[in-house]
Amino acid sequence: MKSNKAKVLIFIDWFLPGTRSGGPVRSYANLITHFENEFEFYIVTRDTDYCETQPYTSIKSNTWNQWSKNTKVYYVSNDQLNKETIKKVIASTNFDYGYVNGIYSLYFSILPLFYLKKTNKPVIVAARGMLNPQAFSVKKHRKQLFLKLAKVLGLYKNITFHATNLTEADYIKTITGQSQVKIAANLPRILSETVKERYKVSGEVSMVSIARISKEKGTHHILNALKYVQNKKIQLDLYGPIYDSEYWESCLGIINSLPSTINVQHKGVIDGENIPETLKAYEFLVLLSEGENFGHAILEGLSAGCPVLISDQTPWQQLEDKQIGWDVALTNPEQIQNALNYAINMDAEEYKKWSFNAFRYAKAFCDNPEVLEANRQLFK
Repeated sequence: MKSNKAKVLIFIDWFLPGTRSGGPVRSYANLITHFENEFEFYIVTRDTDYCETQPYTSIKSNTWNQWSKNTKVYYVSNDQLNKETIKKVIASTNFDYGYVNGIYSLYFSILPLFYLKKTNKPVIVAARGMLNPQAFSVKKHRKQLFLKLAKVLGLYKNITFHATNLTEADYIKTITGQSQVKIAANLPRILSETVKERYKVSGEVSMVSIARISKEKGTHHILNALKYVQNKKIQLDLYGPIYDSEYWESCLGIINSLPSTINVQHKGVIDGENIPETLKAYEFLVLLSEGENFGHAILEGLSAGCPVLISDQTPWQQLEDKQIGWDVALTNPEQIQNALNYAINMDAEEYKKWSFNAFRYAKAFCDNPEVLEANRQLFK
């Protein structure tokens, strides 16, 4: 029986079972979970994880894999990653909407957009924060040159951009000159109705960071703040791939200089499906990144009842007023230090209140029908 569900063809560099590339994988996994009964999804991606060379063992490369009831995934091997493959997949797939993740990837952003536009079907491009100012701290001139060329060639003409918030929408319009922008916050994981209750001891704290080890994720900001903590028992576990080995060496230098009461460990890469269970072992989540257009790890932390210590360069703002965490200025080490000390000294009763507030805030966000409807309207 022929399906009357709208079919969405998605191009993204990395997808499940990959775990190393961060938020976008989680975004699309959540999108599928929420809408699989309404849409059919066809995802084109690499057959290797981020910064890996060996293909996934659980998939077949260069063919469609049935991922779930209404989702298929085409995993492209490195030797088949070329414009002919992109053209072939698009030409041979029956779809109603093209959806492109990101801006700068040749094989999963630029070429797909070029060939999808030739089909005269609606095309959505998710900027994923790549046009936000902080994104230009890396490869600035190369990115600016590409965007100028894209504007001259009309690459983004007659397409729709997906922004996760109003601020990002303004950046997109300013840089690309395109006014067709739909705003839809990334969809969260579907939450349970309860959260684990933790018992916190004043003067002690367990913290976790879930992000790749790189300058833009700001690992060194929390490590530098820890240098000034005396006679307090602190556990900080870092989960995520080491993206920049030189940066990690500088982090190790700070770690090795910390007082003996402070234990910092790199715990490797965590499977996205294991994040909720892992967060139950910690009291606070830390992510002092230079910028997030959404920040799935932040929402995951709040959802698990972990108040968060994050930078003020994310959509999650005024957290201290809500008693669910702190959004601090990276240029103000004293502010970071004050938030850290408050977290350490928080007693059981106050922590219980903050933890419950965090979960309740996340639950309200996750259950917001307007967020769900805004994502549905991407394909309307």
